[in-house]
Parts: sequence; structure tokens; C-alpha cells
Amino acid sequence: MLVLGIETSCDETGVALYDEQQGLLGHQLYSQVALHAQYGGVVPELASRDHVRKLIPLLEQLLQQCDKQRADIDAVAYTQGPGLIGALLVGAAVGRSLAWALGVPAMGIHHMEGHLLAPMLDNPLDFPFVALLVSGGHTQLMQVNALADYQLLGESIDDAAGEAFDKTAKLLGLGYPGGAVLAKLAQQGQPERYHFPRPMTRHAGLNFSFSGLKTFALTTWQNSAQDAQTRADIACAFEQAVVDTLVLKCQRAMQQTQLKRLVIAGGVSANLQLRQKLTFAAARWGGQVYYPRLEFCTDNGAMIAYAGFLRLKRGEFDPDLRFNARPRWSLS
Repeated sequence: MLVLGIETSCDETGVALYDEQQGLLGHQLYSQVALHAQYGGVVPELASRDHVRKLIPLLEQLLQQCDKQRADIDAVAYTQGPGLIGALLVGAAVGRSLAWALGVPAMGIHHMEGHLLAPMLDNPLDFPFVALLVSGGHTQLMQVNALADYQLLGESIDDAAGEAFDKTAKLLGLGYPGGAVLAKLAQQGQPERYHFPRPMTRHAGLNFSFSGLKTFALTTWQNSAQDAQTRADIACAFEQAVVDTLVLKCQRAMQQTQLKRLVIAGGVSANLQLRQKLTFAAARWGGQVYYPRLEFCTDNGAMIAYAGFLRLKRGEFDPDLRFNARPRWSLS
């Protein structure tokens, strides 16, 4: 069984081939960062047009890389949502049309389910477990009982963690996308200089709020000397506050569910401070933390291909030619 995965939810075009016996055969990814950087954020119409230009050439490169033909594909999985409606429709249209032309099943995959399963590309993991999904648009804690059995434990009530990273970086003049730049700059900061609040940690629940941290960072910057060291110190304090908040909420989720396995996925899961502190904290809880490979933290076709493979094994696929995109779609 050979499954093609297609990811076009936002500003990255990803394709991958997953084989039942050999695992991931290969993947290709094209990022639109350079295209959108001049605008300070993703322009949806430009993103859709770039997916149209890049998707088929990427697929051809992938097949050549894996020494496969289109006729070798046994199923096609594409991201159905959530994401930008135009970008999603590109992947859905190509994926469903290709499946029809080849006479094989097609499946619409939830983008966040792909992220949630991404660590399993390298590390087999048994259910149940707790998952922290931290990407540009989502910060969620889920109890994962089985494939397709997801219970929402907590989520951000305003900015997601990745969104707060990018917005704070922009406020500090670090450009777009700035989350990774801010995290790198934080390594040069003095941890003792500023102390930012850990939002909603005094509340008993598992929800998050990061919008206030962004404002706190801006106010601190405006009231400072605004030199290079101050910028690094603020970046450091901001990162520490976000990471500490995520770690504390994960600890509460593990205690609440009495589960010992924790999965971290999404773009922010590549943050080294988060990985180090969660690994250390989990050891104190007697638990184990699982992460995706760094190249699979951001959006990619491999996670969609793998999710499609698991769905196909359950006999789940779209029975007709109709398809749609779901820009808003709850994982639970």
C-alpha cells in the first residue's frame, strides 16, 4: 500500500509517499516564506496561486526521488482543513482529481491530526496519550484515546503560542516570520533582567492566553533603551514565559488524565527550550515525551501521508468525486 500525502493548508506546499512496508519513502517541501515576507504575513490569494504553480512539479520530483510512477500510488490523502480556504482547495482539487484518474481511494485529512501523528513517523507509540499541539494558529491540549478519538482538554482563548511568537518578533523589529528568529535571539539574552507573567497559570483549568504577553513585551520595549541587548533580553523573557506556561499546563494535563506519555507537535515543538524543559519535567513526573523530527514540526506532506495510511487501514475514504475544504474544523 503506497499513500501519497498532499499538504497545502497555508504557505507551504508539501508532498510525500508513505509505504506500508518501508515507511516514509520520501518527501518534498516548498516554503513560500520569501514570497510573503515583504508583506509581513501570509497573503491568502498569493499562497493559493503559488500552490497551483508548485504542487504538480513537486509531485513529479517526489516520484523521481522515490523511483515510482503515478500508477504505483494506491491512495491519495490531502489536507481538508483547517487552514486558508483557497490554499486548501488547491490540494483538495489536485488530490481528488489524481485519485479519480488513477482509480484509487482519496481521503481528506485533518491538518492537526497530521501534526498529532507526526512523531509516529519515527517512534511507534501506543494509545492513549496526552498531546500538546502548538503551531502558528493552534495551541491545544488533547487527550488522545485512539485514532479519531480526541478529547479537548484546553486551548488558547486568544493568540496561539506560535502566533504570539511571530507577533512579538514583529513588534521587536525582527521581521516575518519571526518566531524562530526570536527564539535564536533569546539565547543571547540575560534571563535575570526581566520577568514576564505566566498567563492563566493561577487558574485551575488547562486553557491558554498569550495575547497579554505580547502587550507586556511591547510595553517593556517602549520603556527601555531599545538597544540590541535589550531586544535580546526581552526575547529571552518572552520565550521563558511561554515555555514555562506550556510546561505547567502539560503537567496539569498529565496529572488530570493520569497518563504517562506526552506528544508535542506543531511548529513550536521545534523550540529547543520547550523540548529541554518538557523532557526534564516529564522525567520528574515519571513520564515520557515524544517529538516529531525537526523537519516534520512545521507543515509537511509526510504527516498527511501517514495519517491517510492509518485512515485507509480503517477502511475510511471518500466514496465519490465530491470534495470540500474546511477552513474551520474542530479536531475533537
